[in-house]
Amino acid sequence: MIKSEKKNIIFNFLTVIVVFFLDRSSKIYILKLAEFESSLDIYVLPNLNFYLIWNKGISFGLLPFSDSFGYMALSFLISFLILIILIMVIKEENNFKKYSLLLILGGALGNLYDRIKYSAVPDFIDLHIGNIHWFIFNVADIFISLGVVCLIYAELFFKKEE
Repeated sequence: MIKSEKKNIIFNFLTVIVVFFLDRSSKIYILKLAEFESSLDIYVLPNLNFYLIWNKGISFGLLPFSDSFGYMALSFLISFLILIILIMVIKEENNFKKYSLLLILGGALGNLYDRIKYSAVPDFIDLHIGNIHWFIFNVADIFISLGVVCLIYAELFFKKEE
């Protein structure tokens, strides 16, 4: 294996680990805060609260499942999609697209870890303007969304090689 390939693999691995670590540490912090309170509702800024909810759906609470079969099926689907993203990372030659996929991969692994450990994903970031609230989300969702936006940007604005 060429030395630059090893560096690239290590950097890719570290990118995923950093995203996963940022997500896990933020969730651990919020869950520790929630242990001391009966419910967690912290007003950080006028338009930002930390409000803990447990999400059994996908990012931003979409497609929630109350039955265990639906939850398990969704979890297996997410695991399969993570495997596809990993294959795409390995095959991708464009570094911008590769790093976008790595952000998605790190965030998806963070949420999958919670699905396995807690049978739900802790979401806690509540952005709002007055009484109009966005979906409550977590740090992993931020990285997944950022990765998707970067992939869309790459598809729209980078010259495609034939």
